[in-house]
Order: sequence, then structure tokens, then C-alpha cells
Amino acid sequence: MKKLLVAAIISLSSITTVALAEIKVGIILGFTGPIESLTPAMRDGARLAFLEASNSGNLLDGETLTIMEADSTCVDSAAATAAAEQMVADGVAAIMGADCSGVTGAINANVAVPNGVLMVSPSATSPGLSKVADNGTFWRTAPSDAMGGKVLANLALKRGIESIAVTYTNNDYGKGLAEVFEASFAAGGGTITASASHEDGKADYSSEVGVLASAGGDALLVIGYIDDGGKGMIEASLDSGAFDLFVLSDGMIGQSIVDNIGADLEGSFGSMPGAISKGSAKFGELAAANGMDGSAPYVGESYDAAAIIALAIQAGGSADRKSILSNILKVSNAPGIIINPGQLSYGLQMLADGKDIDYQGATDVEFNVFGDAAGAFKELEVSGGGFVTIGAL
Repeated sequence: MKKLLVAAIISLSSITTVALAEIKVGIILGFTGPIESLTPAMRDGARLAFLEASNSGNLLDGETLTIMEADSTCVDSAAATAAAEQMVADGVAAIMGADCSGVTGAINANVAVPNGVLMVSPSATSPGLSKVADNGTFWRTAPSDAMGGKVLANLALKRGIESIAVTYTNNDYGKGLAEVFEASFAAGGGTITASASHEDGKADYSSEVGVLASAGGDALLVIGYIDDGGKGMIEASLDSGAFDLFVLSDGMIGQSIVDNIGADLEGSFGSMPGAISKGSAKFGELAAANGMDGSAPYVGESYDAAAIIALAIQAGGSADRKSILSNILKVSNAPGIIINPGQLSYGLQMLADGKDIDYQGATDVEFNVFGDAAGAFKELEVSGGGFVTIGAL
């Protein structure tokens, strides 16, 4: 179990110490690419936590955080790796990100592991990331699709969907989620009429839709990206009349898809990670007070990822990379004083006083031995021109 190997990190010769005079932390997200409409809010969620800790006066006796940002593109692993390499060269102590599973895996393997840098992703959900060899560098506040696929399949069955066609983006995220969904949907008595990948970046998806339409189904499951191929598959389906009800993966949930598709998306539904709890309510209040929508996709997970980084710095009394890696579990799992959004100053002070804390945050954080969040999920439906949260799943 890879998280049990954290102690071995202290011997890595490539780890560097970041001077306390300026603690640099990184945010790397897909500001361009297929989820670019989602990432500004995710960035703002992470910044909110970093600034809350930095402005508290309690971080390492008054030290502050300098935030560096970079573009993962979501899909270009070479570009994402180069951006992360520059961050590390510039001295970041830890990284909040990346976002999409493929680029996240590339950054972890090529940058985080060789340099002993903690990265906490708010949204990389591929099941394959659970068991990558990482020496404890990779963690995520979003649950794995190994859980998410089952949740989505159960939701579709609960909604009365008996047969469904599946389209998925042709990458680690799409393949992993489709595989889990299909197995779970079939195990629950549903029928997969057809399953086929789609490539992002195309202008026309009519041929892909045609293949799926010939097999039929009560609905089309779209596992993809809100600003790219997933949106294209929905548009082509509606243009041809092939499907008029869509089950949406987490990567397809966000206001921009409703704005682009319009009333034809009414009634479509899906699931995404997110808690409905005391912590999530507090985060909603905190976000609103800062002019943000706390219910936006992966914003709470982004806040939590950044908060955990700041708390891990405090727990070890150092912004040294190996110290941060060694203290992430200490601040994020029970037992300890529960810390919720807006309470980072208190959490930092408790750590300074030698107390144990249990950061629960916006998404009820609790890590398993693979560094995956146990996770909670929400059911959402398009209604009245936007996504409405129906309840917890």
C-alpha cells in the first residue's frame, strides 16, 4: 500500500528545502482546453484557502504563501509536465492540482516523484491513479471513478433507465469511468446497447452518434468534457434526433453546457463528487461571502486540497517538501479537532499548540491508504436553465 511508504521519502536526495522567507505553492489547472470553463472557479477555490491560511498570521509564526499558477491544458501531458517542471524549478513547496487524470499522472511520474513534491488533485478521478508508484506524492480530494461509476450507474437505474448507450472520451478518465459504469449498470439489471469512444477536438460527431443511435437506448450516457467532445456528442444527438435524454458524468456538469445547449438539456441528470454536510454548508457561506459559487464543480475539492497543503506545512513546522509529505495524513484524518472551511486559522493555531486536528473541510475529507478521498456524491438535474442539486447519493 503506497501511502505506507511515505516514511521512505525522507531519504530522497532530490528533495530540496524551500526557504521560509517565501513559501511558494503551485496551482496547476486546465485554463485552456476541454474544461477551461470550470477551472477559473476551481483556481479561486484553491486561492481562497491559500490566502485564508496566509493571512491568518498563524502559519509558521507569521509566514505567508506566494501562489504560482500554471496551465495543465487538461490534455497535453508534455505541456503540463513542462509547466510543472518550471514550478518546481521556481521552488514551489507543493502543488494543488492537476485536474484531468492523464496530465495528472504525467506530472506525478515525471515531476512530483523525482523531486519529492506533494501534489493534491481536486478532480483527477481515474481508478488507475490509485495504485501508481508514487512514493506518497499523489493524493486527491475527489473520489476515484471506481466509486463514481457505481454511483452513476445506480442513479441511472433509480431514475428508471433500463437501457443506455455510452460514449466516452478516449483517455484514462473516459475509459476507466465507462468500464465501471457498464459493469455496475449491467449488474443492476440494465442493458448497455452500445459503447464507443469519441475523440476530443472534432468539429462533427454525427458519425459517432449514428453508430450509437442504431443500437438505441432510453438515454445516452456522456462521459467527456464540458467544453469539447462531450458537448459535441450532445449537440449531434439533438441535431439528428438520436437521443433527447442524457446521463452526464462529472466532467459534463457545469453551467456552460446548459448555456450552450439550452432548453433541450432540461431533465438530463448526472452525479458529481460533493458532500451535503455541515462542512459543505459552511463552505457555501464562505464562498458566497467572497463572491463565489461554492456549489460549482470541484470548487470545494480545490479549497480542501489547498487547505490540506497549508495545514501539512504547519504540522511539520516547515515548508520543506519531505516534511509536507510526511504530515498530510496527520492533518486530514481522524482523530483530532474537526476543522471546517473558514477555520484554517484555528486549525493552524491548534497544530502550533501541539494538538491533533481532523480536517474535514467542504467535502468531508478522509483519505484511504491509496491517498484517495473516501468521497461523497451529489445528484444533479438540469432544471430551469441550470443544474439543481437533488440530494446526496
